[in-house]
Amino acid sequence: MGRFIYDTNANSVDIEDRTLAHLRIVIMNKLRRSEPFMFDIEIGDGSGRRSFWIHPAVPIQFHFFGSRLPRINRRWVEELMLAASGPNGLTIVPEPDADEREPAEI
Repeated sequence: MGRFIYDTNANSVDIEDRTLAHLRIVIMNKLRRSEPFMFDIEIGDGSGRRSFWIHPAVPIQFHFFGSRLPRINRRWVEELMLAASGPNGLTIVPEPDADEREPAEI
């Protein structure tokens, strides 16, 4: 289980390492393009949802508790990028099966 930290520890959410690795790629690419966006996530303990306005001026940390980088599913990254660019912003969509024609790692 990893942690997404937005500005301070008070604004953090626990996210599974594999999912967090994919979100990191999407967030990094959106901010590199200077494209702020909304990130909406359900809280793992069932206490509701949190929304973060992701902007390059706010410090972000991705804290991974696992020691190995997970395999990256290119199709999942693409679907997350589409969500982040859509009217509702980035939400965690279910991971699709990896496309067998493409390399499994990015």
